[in-house]
Amino acid sequence: MKNGLVELHTQPWAAEREWTADGIPVLHAVATLPRPEPVQGGICRRIDRFYRLQSRAYLRYCERFLFPQAREECRSALAASAPFTPTEAELTYQVTYNEGGLWSLYTQSREGGAPAVRRGDTWDLATGYPVALSAFFPAKSPWKRHLLALAAGDLERRETAGVIRLREDWRRQLRRKFNPNHFYLTAEGIVLFYPVYTLSPSSIIPTIVLPYGDSLLRPGMKKPSAV
Repeated sequence: MKNGLVELHTQPWAAEREWTADGIPVLHAVATLPRPEPVQGGICRRIDRFYRLQSRAYLRYCERFLFPQAREECRSALAASAPFTPTEAELTYQVTYNEGGLWSLYTQSREGGAPAVRRGDTWDLATGYPVALSAFFPAKSPWKRHLLALAAGDLERRETAGVIRLREDWRRQLRRKFNPNHFYLTAEGIVLFYPVYTLSPSSIIPTIVLPYGDSLLRPGMKKPSAV
């Protein structure tokens, strides 16, 4: 990739807040996201701004939605002379690929005992803009149909081997809940992920690794290697 970064160096950057009700801490939130190091050039500044905004948006979500719930839980516990545990909320990230001008990661949030929620991002470091999942397939190909067929085959093999337990309606959910933004890159291949409970009764986020190959990479795109 010409006139762009080959890889992106980052460091964790955290924003933290605590909310109280009647002087009692009821909600504690931490958003830890990547920050380019150094923050120089338009591409690094654009990526830095993106994750700063995501951090602020997450803390606003905590204040508007989680804080009122935590406050009411605290007051109910006090009225019933019951123990109360403050709610913990966190937003974290994991870089999964960083080579050849592509930078990929997922961010994940979890509040209290609720299941985790994941988001995937893959950036073109030559432009500083996200890469669409369709970019990894030949132009004008039925990439979605092909991708879902590969995903279904992988899930069938894993269920037969006893690695995963699937819902009875997993095939329908695989199509209905498919989101082209729910992916990230690894050295092994493209990883698709689905919301908790859509494909399996497990509370673990379902992931499907699709190995790289001729049908999964746009012609001329170099096959990614290990991070």
